[in-house]
Amino acid sequence: MSNTGSWMQRVAQDWLVLQLTHDSGTALGLTTGLQFLPLLLFSLWGGVIADRYSKRGILMATQTAMGALALLLGVLALTGSVRIWQVYLLAFALGMVTVVDNPTRQAFAVEMVGPEAMSNAIALNSAVFNLARIVGPAVAGLVIGLVGTPAAFLLNAASYGAVLIGLKLMRPEELYPARRVQCGGGQLREALSYVRARPGLWMPLILIFFVSTFGMNFQVTTALMSRSVFHTGASAFGFASAVFALGALGGALLAARRSRPTLRLLLATSFAFSIFEIITGMVPSYLTFLVALVPTGVAMITFTTAANSSTQLNTAPEMRGRVMGLYMLVLLGGTPIGAPLVGWLAEVSGVRLSLIAGGVISLLATVIIAYLLARNAGVRVRRYLRPAELARLTT
Repeated sequence: MSNTGSWMQRVAQDWLVLQLTHDSGTALGLTTGLQFLPLLLFSLWGGVIADRYSKRGILMATQTAMGALALLLGVLALTGSVRIWQVYLLAFALGMVTVVDNPTRQAFAVEMVGPEAMSNAIALNSAVFNLARIVGPAVAGLVIGLVGTPAAFLLNAASYGAVLIGLKLMRPEELYPARRVQCGGGQLREALSYVRARPGLWMPLILIFFVSTFGMNFQVTTALMSRSVFHTGASAFGFASAVFALGALGGALLAARRSRPTLRLLLATSFAFSIFEIITGMVPSYLTFLVALVPTGVAMITFTTAANSSTQLNTAPEMRGRVMGLYMLVLLGGTPIGAPLVGWLAEVSGVRLSLIAGGVISLLATVIIAYLLARNAGVRVRRYLRPAELARLTT
C-alpha cells in the first residue's frame, strides 16, 4: 500500500507541476530529476545503513518521514498555496528518505521468510515493488480525475499508516536477520569489489542502468502523450496508466512463478520491452496507444523483477544491503539524467520521438550487453553462473 501510494504521489506531483507551469516538459523532467537525484548521489550509503542497523527499525523511521512529506504537500495543494519551488524542495526531500528506504525494504523481504523461501520471497517482493510502480500512477490518474490532485497526496500520506502498523505487529524473534556489519571504513569499496569480481552481477547492472535511465520514463511520457499528443484529460491519463498496470500485473505474476531467473530471460525481456516502447511511440491514436501499453507493461515488469531477483540471489546475505543500494542506484539513480532529457526532447522534438529514442537506446544497450556476455569466457547466456563456476572464471 505504501509503495503504491509513493508512486501515486509521483504522478500527482507531475500533474501538479504541469498545472503550475502550463505544461512545461522541462519543469516536469526537473521535478522527477530532483526526486531521484539523491539516489544517484547517495544510494551506496543507503545500502551501508541497511547492512548496519535493524532493517525493521529503519523502515519504521523512513515510512514515518515519507508520510509526513506527503501530508505537507497535500495540505499545500488543498489550500491553494503551493508553489513550484515547494514542489521541487519536497520532491528532493522525498528522494533523500528513499535513498535509505529502498535498499532496506528490498533486503528485508529475505529476513521475513528465511533461506528456504528466499527465492520466491525475492520474486514476490520485486513483483510488488515494480507492480506498485505501475498501479500507483494508474490510481493517481483516476483519483486526480475524480477528486482532484490534493486527494492523491492525502491518500498517499494515509497509506503509510498501514505499513507502520504491519511493522509494529511483527514479532522480531521470528525474523531471520542477516549478520550486521560493524561500523568502519572501506565498506563501500568492499561492496564494489564484490560486484566487480562477479560478471553475473555487474553486466546485468549495466544493462539495467541504460534501460531504466533512458527507457523507463513512463511517469513523464505517459502524462505528456495523454495531454499533449492525444489532447485528453486526467481521467484518460489515469485510464492509460491503468491499462499499463494491467500488463504489468501479468508480467509480475509470470515473474513470481520463476524460482531462478536466467540471463536469457533478462536479455529477452529487455529486447521485447525496447521494441514495444518504440511501437508505443509510433501508434497513431489513443486507442492503439492503450493496446501497445499492455505488452510494454508485461515486458518491463518481467525485466525489472528478473533483474532484482537475480541480483539478490547471487549476493551473500551480509552484502545484500550494499549490493541492493548499488542496484537501486542503477535502477532509479539515472532518472535525474533520463527524465529531464526526455522532457527536454519532448519539448524540442515531440513527445513521440522521446518515447522512440528511449526504446532505441534500450535496444542498443541490450544488443551490446548480449555481445559482451557472449564474448566473456566462461559466462553462459542460458543461466547464471554457479559459485564454483564464478571461482574458476575469476581465477
